[in-house]
Amino acid sequence: AGRSWIDRFETALRDADVQDVAVGPTSAKWAEAFGAGYRDRYDAAEAVRDLQAFDVLNDGEHDREGDPVAVRAFRDASDSPLQLRFKLYRRGSAVPLSDVLPILADMGLKTLEEWGHAVRPVGGPEIHIHEFLLEDPRGEALSFELVKAPFEDAFSAVWAGRTESDGFNRLVLELGVDWREAALIRTLARYRQQTGMDPSQAVQEEALRDYPNVARGLLALFKLKFDPAGVAAQARETDIDAKAAEITQALQAVKSLEHDKALRRLMLLVQAIKRTNYFQLAADGQPKPYISIKIASRELDDLPLPKPFREIFVWAPHVEGVHLRFGPVARGGLRWSDRRDDFRTEVLGLVKAQQVKNAVIVPVGSKGGFYPKCLPRTADRDAIQAEAIRAYKTFLSGLLDITDNIAADGAVTHPANVVAYEGDDPYLVVAADKGTATFSDIANGVSADYGFWLGDAFASGGSIGYDHKAMGITARGAWEAVKRHFREIGPRDKVWDIQTEPFTVVGVGDMSGDVFGNGMLLSKATKLVAAFDHRDIFIDPTPDPAVSWEERNRLFQLPRSSWQDYDKSLISKGGGVFSRGEKSIALTPEMKAVLDVSDDSLDPVGLMRAILKAPADLLYLGGIGTYVKAAAETDAQVGDKGTDALRIDAGDLRVKVVGEGANLGFTQAGRIEFARIGAGGGGGRINTDAIDNSAGVDTSDHEVNIKILVGSVVTNGLLPPEERPALLASMTEEVGQKVLAHNYDQTLALTLIQATGAGALEAQQSFMQWLTA
Repeated sequence: AGRSWIDRFETALRDADVQDVAVGPTSAKWAEAFGAGYRDRYDAAEAVRDLQAFDVLNDGEHDREGDPVAVRAFRDASDSPLQLRFKLYRRGSAVPLSDVLPILADMGLKTLEEWGHAVRPVGGPEIHIHEFLLEDPRGEALSFELVKAPFEDAFSAVWAGRTESDGFNRLVLELGVDWREAALIRTLARYRQQTGMDPSQAVQEEALRDYPNVARGLLALFKLKFDPAGVAAQARETDIDAKAAEITQALQAVKSLEHDKALRRLMLLVQAIKRTNYFQLAADGQPKPYISIKIASRELDDLPLPKPFREIFVWAPHVEGVHLRFGPVARGGLRWSDRRDDFRTEVLGLVKAQQVKNAVIVPVGSKGGFYPKCLPRTADRDAIQAEAIRAYKTFLSGLLDITDNIAADGAVTHPANVVAYEGDDPYLVVAADKGTATFSDIANGVSADYGFWLGDAFASGGSIGYDHKAMGITARGAWEAVKRHFREIGPRDKVWDIQTEPFTVVGVGDMSGDVFGNGMLLSKATKLVAAFDHRDIFIDPTPDPAVSWEERNRLFQLPRSSWQDYDKSLISKGGGVFSRGEKSIALTPEMKAVLDVSDDSLDPVGLMRAILKAPADLLYLGGIGTYVKAAAETDAQVGDKGTDALRIDAGDLRVKVVGEGANLGFTQAGRIEFARIGAGGGGGRINTDAIDNSAGVDTSDHEVNIKILVGSVVTNGLLPPEERPALLASMTEEVGQKVLAHNYDQTLALTLIQATGAGALEAQQSFMQWLTA
């Protein structure tokens, strides 16, 4: 009873099989590190158990790799069947409780008490120990020994950022599965959420928690299909069908219709998946830190139309993304989305236009989008860009992980540890889009890391390729449509040539953007009277065409410019640049005249709506958002919440011509309404975004095909690799001219078919019936 703490500590070390030669040095460093408060609560044996837990912690002092925290779950004899405890260890400062409690709550655990102690070893940084007493309301039915290790690993994974913290982590305790299996369920559920057709995530979590046998069955079905350790895919079909039937039978016991819908659709999703990277290993031998699944979308009856041929969904703690492809050979861009909850809806809307654009160049279109979930909350654009690039590279890796490759001899090779329920599928091409205009080289770097057969044809527009912004090709293609509209406006004394005859413009965008910036430099007769982007509103009531063109050109050349960089002394009387963050903007007589409004002041939203309704000659769209709908449509039907406040009805437009340099600026019904009753009631001139801005896609198509052809020449030794870049660059102007010829011919074809009028209705009806047959 009179033994000292040091004596008891050294005895506990020996009982823990610490070698005698190490007991003295260990005691000298650690015995006095445990303070009086710790000794009052714990005995020496517990101190040694804690000491052993310290071994896995990282140690910045010695640059030794390790974990940021260590976790040890246990039970005391006094704990009830619903209770468990765990200790959390961290070297350095104490752990904020506000960081810990949400993780536990997401696992369905209540925190009853917490005790904290600092351990200060001789010559080393202090270590904090936090003990938590937890209660699991459903714990009586669970086996602590089965869930102990999964719980410890799951908490550590959340803390280290290897997985997310949400209600799906309850499955770790409910099923005794590891955190990555819970992440797989999360991946499936998140995809279903993106379709917009399923119950909420809370309902999904509740259904999986309340019916653990179904959740366990889903994991078993997935493993049965895709574990590469099994037999060939074709030989698994009987077992797969039997497991699906077993899950279907278990669903009969589900009482809630919403729960049944959530669980049944997860099962159907697993059945529609054709490939996954879930069983692939990273270079360090560990499972990859992200999960991708390839889905045969047309096998899912409940998806919104149109349904892609294939889509790949990628989940990671820091990014989610989807790539929709409408055929084995399809092309389209990847965008940095800002719509966390419905980026698939955004991409699906864009791919509809992509389908039409690609009809004249490749069979079908594709489109992808990714949402970075961990962007830093800072004004540092470089930090934001770096995190977006990390998300982008993870997304691309998820796509390439489950895409076939083509060897030098032309043979198709399949990815390692991927069981495929489809034929060969080696064609995957991406391109730049919103937010990714400068990412093509990054994408091609990922392609090179994978040894992908397309090389730098994987992402068009890189440093060895055709830079769309430098070529101005998307805007130049749209300008062919704009020029034709004005040429065909009548009645006039002469043809309206907007390259020489001044015309007024209102627009959406700014001069730093590719489509808007290039577009507003294509004619020196342009009189840009008003425009807005996501930051500012620009108004120049009576611009001098030559002076304003020079200033716009300066802004276009200025990196990361905004309307605020415009030289205010060059703006005509009564104009200015106004932040969208202002409460109210006073309108000068000149502003009221050019916008044809009577208000003395407007808030920024009201002013932007007035710009859209202004009686200018041209509305040029170069920014993101759907700004015009038909009167009969609701904002909810449009599906673009970000521009709900700005959106106007097509009949309110007073411009003569619309140029759609950007995608989805109008709804299709809005285009029809503008053509009928816009432009002050007489009907305006408009095509579609798919026609106006197809030049970018067309250029990418040329680039990919040229690179595939040149690549085969290089591979066969007929062209030295070092001569390839110069050869590609030498074709830039010719590629541009061929693309613009397509834009000219497309708009001419529309004019000719319109001229035939009602006489062509029968043929058009037959063609539509054939298309929908």
